[in-house]
Amino acid sequence: MAASSNSSLSGSSLSSDPEDYQPPIWKSYLYQLQQEAPRPKRITCPQEMESRPKYYGREFHGVISRDYADELLVGTEGAYLIRESQRQPGTCTLALRFGHQTLNYRLFYDGKHFVGEKRFESVHDLVTDALITLYIETKAAEYIAKMTTNPIYEHLGYTSLLKDKMVHRLSRGRTEPRRVTFQRDEKISSPLVRRSALKDTPEKQCSYEKIHNFKVHTFRGPHWCEYCANFMWGLIAQGVRCSDCGLNVHKQCSKLVPSDCQPDLRRIKKVFSCDLTTLVKAHNATRPMVVDMCIREIELRGMKSEGLYRVSGFSEHIEDVRLAFDRDGEKADISASAYADINIIAGALKLYFRDLPIPVITFDLYSKFIQAAKLPNAESRLEAIHEGLLQLPPAHYETLRYLMAHLKRVTMFEKYNLMNAENLGIVFGPTLMQPPEQNALTTLNDMRQQKLVVQLIIEHEDVLF
Repeated sequence: MAASSNSSLSGSSLSSDPEDYQPPIWKSYLYQLQQEAPRPKRITCPQEMESRPKYYGREFHGVISRDYADELLVGTEGAYLIRESQRQPGTCTLALRFGHQTLNYRLFYDGKHFVGEKRFESVHDLVTDALITLYIETKAAEYIAKMTTNPIYEHLGYTSLLKDKMVHRLSRGRTEPRRVTFQRDEKISSPLVRRSALKDTPEKQCSYEKIHNFKVHTFRGPHWCEYCANFMWGLIAQGVRCSDCGLNVHKQCSKLVPSDCQPDLRRIKKVFSCDLTTLVKAHNATRPMVVDMCIREIELRGMKSEGLYRVSGFSEHIEDVRLAFDRDGEKADISASAYADINIIAGALKLYFRDLPIPVITFDLYSKFIQAAKLPNAESRLEAIHEGLLQLPPAHYETLRYLMAHLKRVTMFEKYNLMNAENLGIVFGPTLMQPPEQNALTTLNDMRQQKLVVQLIIEHEDVLF
């Protein structure tokens, strides 16, 4: 079964100049099949059915057998009716004629009509979508199975350009983490001894990878997949769209798309409660601007503030700061003239970390850090924590590195602010680390380890990063 003549990519271009870029010619074979699919033909009941549910029309025939339904539908492709089950009174079945046979589906209604995952405003729309899907999957099963084998994704002009820009930016903006080892026979209390014990190993390669945030989407009008170039068939929920960058692909193609999402600022509605990697990539930064701006303000006027990070600011004012960042981004005013109490800015920073959908120390690595804190040997603890840090996603690593360097500087003013690494560990432990399952007992049992992990990272920040 050959595809249509315009199913090639002869019009695509790899030019690095956006003005020279020629978009690919989309493959229209599946679109043509959708146009050929049978149209719904409602078979109405000749008499009024008193038992008819209010959400069905004259296509409802009451209690009739499968055989009688088949007689009513025979000879007409796309014909359909609704019958009440003889075996299970009160349940309804959609009888649909396709491929010279009658197909029967259990029909449900919860405000919308459905037989599977898709939900429709009307039975007519449900049948239309079903006929399109059945027709295409029958006529083009082999084609669909192979349509992902020659993707156009890597050849799309905007994809190549975005990737080049990101590689160039990251090559300038990222300090590579250094892998270190700790000698077993050395004491770790002295920074000079620690530094003399370092052994350089190959650097961790930086890659700000981000998976696409795909969600099922209904496209209005014809749409083509940006991975395989094929038509996205159906009436509703034809494919998925990345809510961060807007990439549109088939559901099956979404499993093959590389983890190279480039979030679009126009799609990022807020700063707080936004995935850390998403925010960093959307703003072309190595860290979230919230972290940079708050730490800069705190170090400017709050390092000697007694109880810094331990004393709470007014929650209403902290909420105001959150709203300011969500509304104004890096233009948010958090200066002394707007918020004289530095504890408000410190509280906003803690709130930012607390609201992250994925904590700075990620769910995947939580248990690794907890187990590291339980090791009895001090050197082994640091080695295990260091190994965990190297496994953090780059945006998380950079954010944690910057925060820990700041908290280390906070401890240098302990004489004034009365905050040492242990106190800060108590404050930031549960903020930076959260168990994957939000279990109160687990959180309570792990509090000591959470505190110790953050405390050790602060104390040994100069070696661990």
